Amino acid sequence: MHFVVCIKQVPDSAQIRVHPVTNTIMRQGVPTIINPYDLFALETALRLRDEQGGEVTVLTMGPPSAEDALRKALTFGADRAVLLTDRFFAGSDTLATSYALAQAIRKIGETWGAPDIVFAGKQTIDGDTAQVGPGIARRLGLNQLTYISKIAGLDAAARTIDLERRAEGGVQVLRSALPCLVTMLEGSAEIRRGAFADALRAARAEIVTWSAVAAGIEDPQKCGLRGSPTVVKRVFAPTPRADKAKAIEPKPRAKETAEDLIVALFEAKPALADDLERLAAGL
Repeated sequence: MHFVVCIKQVPDSAQIRVHPVTNTIMRQGVPTIINPYDLFALETALRLRDEQGGEVTVLTMGPPSAEDALRKALTFGADRAVLLTDRFFAGSDTLATSYALAQAIRKIGETWGAPDIVFAGKQTIDGDTAQVGPGIARRLGLNQLTYISKIAGLDAAARTIDLERRAEGGVQVLRSALPCLVTMLEGSAEIRRGAFADALRAARAEIVTWSAVAAGIEDPQKCGLRGSPTVVKRVFAPTPRADKAKAIEPKPRAKETAEDLIVALFEAKPALADDLERLAAGL
């Protein structure tokens, strides 16, 4: 089986800065790491590869320095790494990024065989949109399985996969036909410690590097800033709340404590009593 894992090299969120004029993330001089959510996706793909056989191809789009993230992925046991890098990709939003990655995945399929499952993290820590994975699925016509917390089973012969998806109020148990795209949640798997042999192999490995042309991207106008309709209007920190918490001494009886809480609530929010009266009248 062939598993493709999309990863992203992101700035360490502990040292992130925002440009005061362009409202974009300032990456210069900030240490980079593999997006933590993508590590859960990578480990899941590696486990399935170990169980089912096959290959794991890791893909990223970014500047040439993103090669470091790919070599790190190889140290964990990935079989192959592909770097999509070109000046055309600079400034890409999620729409342009999903277009470029989808084209690269098509090229990977033509070169090494069509992927059975495309994995990604649920989102990246620098954008937090969770849009790229679904965007890739839509462009490739793949079944889209997001916020997956567990792979319950994979039947290569029947071409089906069973998963658990975290949903509001519970867990959904799903079965999907292959091929599909899966985005993994945090805590779904703990990334392994890479073997020494894999570390040596990663240091010597050739990173496959594709430009926009090499990846088969026919319309560069859909990449980078030209292909990115998203505009960041303003970036700001939330205004600190001026209200301070009020301490209420507990009473011997729970009912008395509850009554004190209700009185304090109405004192702090006088309009709340009127709203409740109107609501009761409407009922």
